[in-house]
Amino acid sequence: MRTAQIRRTTSETGIEVSLNLDGSGKSDIATGIGFLDHMLDLLARHSRIDLTVRAKGDLHVDHHHTTEDTGIAIGQAVKQALGSMRGITRYASVHLPMDETLSRVVIDISGRPALVFRVGFPRDKIGEFDTELVREWFQAFAMNAALTLHVETFYGENSHHIAESCFKGLARALRAAVAIDPQTADEVPSSKGSLGG
Repeated sequence: MRTAQIRRTTSETGIEVSLNLDGSGKSDIATGIGFLDHMLDLLARHSRIDLTVRAKGDLHVDHHHTTEDTGIAIGQAVKQALGSMRGITRYASVHLPMDETLSRVVIDISGRPALVFRVGFPRDKIGEFDTELVREWFQAFAMNAALTLHVETFYGENSHHIAESCFKGLARALRAAVAIDPQTADEVPSSKGSLGG
């Protein structure tokens, strides 16, 4: 089974993550940030990745450090669980509607981290959550999972719907990209024979 456990401790946060890429979408999330918990629950459910997250952070300052460090730890866990990446599908592209919103998420589990994030929010806040932190989470995740990730929202009016379409789109793209291709189960999907660099 492709599993990982990550523990990350700094002066700002303490994060523990465990995941199973071949799970059923079970989640147990507690970050202290209700909106982030909701997004990570959706990520697990729609990717079919079992995900447990425990985070304690300096929420008296703001949500930034906890959000970013959670993205870092989950990204590290995905990279660890993928191992040699032998047999993975590698690429995926998903269009994800959420009511009036439509987003596209394209992923390449390349070993070369990059993020293109073309998403605008009509409001600065979703409840108490700063909408600019959505990009921060995706940046932290992509860099630490070592994958190339393009996220674009074509249109949308509701900030909650826009964020949700991005997280659900990532979930569905991950689900497809980490899946084992039975035709190439013993191969690394690269002409170089390895991924990364």
